Amino acid sequence: MTTRSVKGMNDLLPGDSPKWQRVEQIVESVLNRYGYSEIRFPVLEKTELFSRSIGEVTDIVEKEMYSFLDRNDESLSLRPEGTAGCVRACIQNSLLNAGPLRLWYSGPMFRYERPQKGRMRQFHQFGVECFGMAGPDIDAEVIALTAAIWRDLGIADSVRLEINSLGTSESRQQHKKALIDYFEANNSQLDADSQRRLLSNPLRILDSKNPDMQPLLEAAPQLSDYMDEEATEHFQQLCQMLDQLRISYRVNHRLVRGLDYYSKTVFEWVTDALGAQGTVCGGGRYDGLIPQLGGPETPALGFGLGIERLILLVQEINPELLPEQSVDLYLIASEQEGTSALQLAEQIRIAEPRLALAVNCGGGSFKSQFKKADRSGAAIALVLGEDEVRAGQVTLKYLRENKQQETLSLDEALNRLRSL
Repeated sequence: MTTRSVKGMNDLLPGDSPKWQRVEQIVESVLNRYGYSEIRFPVLEKTELFSRSIGEVTDIVEKEMYSFLDRNDESLSLRPEGTAGCVRACIQNSLLNAGPLRLWYSGPMFRYERPQKGRMRQFHQFGVECFGMAGPDIDAEVIALTAAIWRDLGIADSVRLEINSLGTSESRQQHKKALIDYFEANNSQLDADSQRRLLSNPLRILDSKNPDMQPLLEAAPQLSDYMDEEATEHFQQLCQMLDQLRISYRVNHRLVRGLDYYSKTVFEWVTDALGAQGTVCGGGRYDGLIPQLGGPETPALGFGLGIERLILLVQEINPELLPEQSVDLYLIASEQEGTSALQLAEQIRIAEPRLALAVNCGGGSFKSQFKKADRSGAAIALVLGEDEVRAGQVTLKYLRENKQQETLSLDEALNRLRSL
């Protein structure tokens, strides 16, 4: 019986790799442009890190984490998101003592949930985390950064920004009490999940997608009615900055995000182009998380950006951005000129490192080699036979254009390839 991959954990095949690389390069270029530095941390952490940061009564901790006991009976988990691991790394390595930090990371995350389009059990994210900056200006910068990513990917017209403020911990406690009173008075209208969350995490009830509960949720007490002056002013200043940056947004008072550590600003970029999987990017402030995990009092915010979903969106909206080929040149040679072909290939790679060149290895007739060249997606086949070697030349055969093939000296060929 053939061994198959774990359900919901997919292979990335060679035909798709160039698309991922292209999107990743664009995102990384924006992050570098804004002065963010890369951090890398393990995919495996102690389970308590996530239960303390994300919250015990969340779907992630209760249902979705890949957790197990190691040989020392210590509970470990594959990371379901990146913020907690990034914060742990910064505390452990004393990075927070050096002043404000702007960090980014990328890599796989893991959640046990029903696989569907754009939502796998092993999925990949870009994450951004900012530490040591308390004002709304860094909130605005992070949102502007995401807007720059959409522009560079050519999808800016297909995503829209929703923002909200969750207030401070004190205002959330007042709101929580009002929600509990309201939902207890309407308990019969709550579904099973919402009844379970009622006393432990009533804010999450507002995030329910159950259509039968929407009228009840619309009439629920709003956090904005309990916001203190500090959080209100912070949010107002953020909105003013976004207006000045000409970044359109909609204030969504029911936007709460799914993790317990958020406070003040929260935001999501959503799209209508991917059906039910409408959230492309989401994040916000989490000023209380670092001391909760044993670090110093440090204001913080960040976001997560799903790569699978982002690539689906680019394929839908701007497919011409994504390359279909990964080879520019394919070098064909007669069997007795195999060594000369390898030498020529190295010359070209040194002279023109931006060009991807594949050498036909394993022999074969010229006809079969040309078939391989065509399948490679290369724009030009370089042909090296006995006559070419003897004369110090190479033949260029154009595979994608209606142009006459040319036999040129090596210097002439290099000059021609520089113009590609």
